[in-house]
Amino acid sequence: MNDKHLSSQFDSDLNTVSSRLMEMGGLVEKQIQGAVTALSNFSVALINDVLDTEEKVDALEVEIDRALTTVVARRQPAARDLRLLLAISKITTNLERVGDEAYKISKRIKSIVESGDARKVPIGDLRVTFDLAASLIHRALDAFARLDVSSAVTIFKEDDLIDSEFKGFTRKLITYMMEDPHTISSSLDLLFIAKAVERIGDHAKNIAEFVIYIVQGTDVRHSRSRKTNSSSNEDEIT
Repeated sequence: MNDKHLSSQFDSDLNTVSSRLMEMGGLVEKQIQGAVTALSNFSVALINDVLDTEEKVDALEVEIDRALTTVVARRQPAARDLRLLLAISKITTNLERVGDEAYKISKRIKSIVESGDARKVPIGDLRVTFDLAASLIHRALDAFARLDVSSAVTIFKEDDLIDSEFKGFTRKLITYMMEDPHTISSSLDLLFIAKAVERIGDHAKNIAEFVIYIVQGTDVRHSRSRKTNSSSNEDEIT
């Protein structure tokens, strides 16, 4: 954060909280990447690593919330500083939920491995969508770190792509189960995974919305047609 505050201690508090948020984001990205790789090679070791990381993510959420409460009580921030703190709180919640999704995905992958159907279910299409969702989380965190509205705006359209891919993958799975009823159980696990991947994209979009809120003070949540001013041009979010 580049803005100067009257209180150097306030600056220090903000930087500390922001750093902890980025640390939490790094752990969540590690969870996602571990789940992506586990989906490709069905590595039980990676699955367990994702599951174990969940406790660290949860602990950071509690720590950040406590720190935010302390900063608000002691510094009584106003205007943009208060928006920043509120947005960090919301972003923290979204990151924790992304971690939850990675945890659920890993549990489902483990179920597929234990069923013995690991090589009988269509993984390729889902892997592409999963990679896109992982990229969106990374870019959303980068947009927050740089308070880059333009980067935040691009995330909206790509989240729409994930939603479209999810619908297409669902249709393929239904066809696959009809052709081979023996894979219904594992295919349902894949459907659950696909839905969790879609939710990860939604959380990336939510983080992007809060970047816009920090910079411009505009709440673009739930808007069907949203416009934000970025530099000298205007970006439309649909």
